[in-house]
Amino acid sequence: MWLLLAFVAVPLIEIALFINVGGAIGLWPTLAIVVITAFLGTWLVRTQGALAIGNLQRSFSELDDPTEPLAHGAMILISGALLLTPGFFTDAIGFSFLVPAIRSAVFHYMRKRVQVQSFSMGGTAQSTYSPRARPSDDVIDGDFQEVDSNTDQTHSPSGWTKH
Repeated sequence: MWLLLAFVAVPLIEIALFINVGGAIGLWPTLAIVVITAFLGTWLVRTQGALAIGNLQRSFSELDDPTEPLAHGAMILISGALLLTPGFFTDAIGFSFLVPAIRSAVFHYMRKRVQVQSFSMGGTAQSTYSPRARPSDDVIDGDFQEVDSNTDQTHSPSGWTKH
């Protein structure tokens, strides 16, 4: 129901804003504003996106929880889509998602409402998550099969092993 309301309300808001702004400043300045915000938004999305990717890579390399950098990246992606959509209302929402403080506030708001019950890491389901947990460096997990060297070989060597 909310999605249907958004698909109806957003175009109506955009049309009303176009009519009001166009009536106040004229057609060509209105179109110029729409084109300039698209170019400015594209440039800002590229720079903010590069920063978000850097933060995501840092969280992976430090084995931190990547949830917040992923959420910031998703909001920047949504911001880019909104900024490329012509309109003043969508531009306002898109530019607001480019402000890091607003992205953090939206992330913390959403984090309070989402409950993670389990996740899978390495094939085993766990119910709790410790972002600082690191596997021991001296443990190697693997399977092996013992080969008897006295048996006759039924095939020639592949060239990849020494026989």
